[in-house]
Amino acid sequence: MIKQDKYETVIGLEVHAQLKTKSKVFCFCSTEYGNEPNSQVCPVCMGLPGSLPVLNEKAVLYAVKMGLATRSEINLESTFARKNYFYPDLPKGYQITQYEKPLCENGFVEIEIDERIRKIGIERIHVEEDAGKSIHAEKWIKKNETVVDLNRCGVPLIEIVSKMEIRSPLEAYQYLIRLKQLLLYLNICDGHMEEGSLRCDANISVRLINSKKLGVKTELKNLNSFKAVKKALAFEINRQINLLDKGKNVDGATLLWDERDHKTIPMRVKEKTPDYRYFNEPDLMPLRIDLNWLRKVREGLPELPLEKRNRFIAQYGLLTREANQLTEKNKIAEYFEEVNKLVNKPKLVVNWILGEFFKMQKDKSQNKGTLLPAEKFAGLLNLVKKKKINTGTAKKIFREMLDSGKEASEIVKKENFIKSENHERIYILIDKIIQENPKDVKKYKSGKSQLLNYFIGQIMKETAGAADPKVVSRLLHEKLSSL
Repeated sequence: MIKQDKYETVIGLEVHAQLKTKSKVFCFCSTEYGNEPNSQVCPVCMGLPGSLPVLNEKAVLYAVKMGLATRSEINLESTFARKNYFYPDLPKGYQITQYEKPLCENGFVEIEIDERIRKIGIERIHVEEDAGKSIHAEKWIKKNETVVDLNRCGVPLIEIVSKMEIRSPLEAYQYLIRLKQLLLYLNICDGHMEEGSLRCDANISVRLINSKKLGVKTELKNLNSFKAVKKALAFEINRQINLLDKGKNVDGATLLWDERDHKTIPMRVKEKTPDYRYFNEPDLMPLRIDLNWLRKVREGLPELPLEKRNRFIAQYGLLTREANQLTEKNKIAEYFEEVNKLVNKPKLVVNWILGEFFKMQKDKSQNKGTLLPAEKFAGLLNLVKKKKINTGTAKKIFREMLDSGKEASEIVKKENFIKSENHERIYILIDKIIQENPKDVKKYKSGKSQLLNYFIGQIMKETAGAADPKVVSRLLHEKLSSL
């Protein structure tokens, strides 16, 4: 439990998002994930003498899109710099990044906490190249040995640096959810944290409430899931508070999160900006943005999550909760609208997508995690809308559609599911139930009206739930009254 009565938490997040370009940011090597180690390298991304970087225009386009989506100021001129540090997976001994003049500054994203919208400021978004990957724990590696894969060297990144305005692990979590959502809506990053294409570093300090002075800051590196961010921040905040309560100092350090023992562990003394010895990259000219190009990029942005959510509420009369769930992923939001065009009953469509549809999407054990074509899904929902089949029957048909790929109407015809307006088979079943239960019929006639539910249940069982319970109830009542 975090002691928020005495202390205030101050958190800043640095998110690194790999951009979905086919080639690296300063050379033509492939960015494809999972290929043989060290098979996608060249003199440029390895920094060999005499090689010169050439900037990938698409990486700039993607960075500008994220800047615009976060309401950032786009600097019409920005510069690249060398960030110097030595590590086995950084063959050049420096990383090309942006420092004094980043591409984007002073933006924000909106998060929702306790039904309140809160803006979290973004200090900067800049373009840089990724480092390679040090591998420590694979089965084929000898004990205490580290190997290096340089395929990731030079893969384009944007680093999104928040302002120190986040006040809790929950706010950090919601902020990350919103950033990932924007990256996916813009289709500029695949968001696969397990593959390292989205990574997060966190700066944390605590101070007495109402204090203006920041506490000593620690940094958590390379957190690889949003849940890990939440857990690691909570642990580190409590660790710092416990030290302060005991009159001890918090040492500035770079930390790692131990997922197994759920604790932070020291990695090294935290570096300061001068340690990196930044200077302008001599092999790259300043990056200048054309205003007409920027206008076209702005006009070409897709509808963003919050805008889409608000439109869904206004246009379709959805609840905020429903609109939030639908617009969490653009693919689902677009699917909802595509299906609803063919059904024209938003509440029916949203109930099915958030209910049975999402349930089947998660059913990976049966390989049902794929979307039905909108026309087929709409065909099923139109049968429900027109009361040709009831909900129970529709769910069975839906599962069979996923398994077989058949149309709903084809399955209805094949399985001889009962239509509510065709009562012939229901009358036959009613006669059968009456003949098989003469004593219960007599009791019903003598005043035990609750037995009607028993008769309805028997008929629903006979039809495997396909009959409309309301129709069965009405026809049963009519038949029994006539006896």
